[in-house]
Amino acid sequence: MGFRELTFPDNSVFLVTGGAGFIGSNLCEALLQKGCTVRCLDNLSTGHKENIEPFLTDPKFTFYEDDIRDLEACKKTTEGVDFVLHQAAWGSVPRSIEMPLLYEEINIRGTLNMMEASRQNGVKKFVYASSSSVYGDSTVLPKKEGGEGKLLSPYALTKRTDEEYGSLYHKLYHLDTYGLRYFNVFGRRQDPNGAYAAVIPKFLRQLLGGEQPTINGDGRQSRDFTYVDNVIEANLRACLAPSSAAGEAYNIGAGGREYLIDVYHNLCEALGIDVEPIFGPPRAGDIRDSNADISKAREMLSYDPSYDFQAGIRLAIGWYKENL
Repeated sequence: MGFRELTFPDNSVFLVTGGAGFIGSNLCEALLQKGCTVRCLDNLSTGHKENIEPFLTDPKFTFYEDDIRDLEACKKTTEGVDFVLHQAAWGSVPRSIEMPLLYEEINIRGTLNMMEASRQNGVKKFVYASSSSVYGDSTVLPKKEGGEGKLLSPYALTKRTDEEYGSLYHKLYHLDTYGLRYFNVFGRRQDPNGAYAAVIPKFLRQLLGGEQPTINGDGRQSRDFTYVDNVIEANLRACLAPSSAAGEAYNIGAGGREYLIDVYHNLCEALGIDVEPIFGPPRAGDIRDSNADISKAREMLSYDPSYDFQAGIRLAIGWYKENL
């Protein structure tokens, strides 16, 4: 069963932070399709208004152009909210190495503001985005909660810190928090532009634009690429999870492992393009191999991903061919 079969009470109110971004806008769309009332909080620093343009005329959708670094804005937007899906953050490991202070401000203080506002306003469930980057230099595969290594970037540190605050807010204040460690999410509306674009949309943009893509490293690094609809399911299932599952972090992946060079050749084949990549130096802070053990999320959240990599990449390619 995917997320489309999950139901919430008719009067449920959701707040999606970072709701104009890639994952956030997909969450807004899924919730509106269920008839839920949805608030979207985004300062548009990395999100795009066009992602939520189709929802702006929906009477059940409200957009707040505010910043999670502003505690008063967080308190205002969480008032009367049942469920917070906190996606607002700055991503990208390389960018965090260049801008550690900004990442601390947004990803740590901003998340703490949201937790505190949710606590004060009696939010039922606080579901927040963490990251597989918290596993750091651990070489153990598959990655399993409790087997984290030494952190490799400021971005990873911000996400680990968010998880510690999530645990504390559950223990001290009885706020039901659920951390979702996303593993390399991809799919519709993921931004293909800019120096820090994720690899799949970036490759697709370059190949469709007649460019020769660059692979950082030897291409043998592996990732548990996870289609965005699996992540939507995980967020909604966390909202329906018991309090006994709160205060924890969960791997959210597809449970697979794809080598980057194979993904590149799959994209070329699907597009009917034959272009050899350029190989560049490895990126600082990158994890070499990634593969999620999702047994804890299966057991505690009833998470059961509906899309493997092959099913997801077909849908993603179709979307980018139409929208690039």
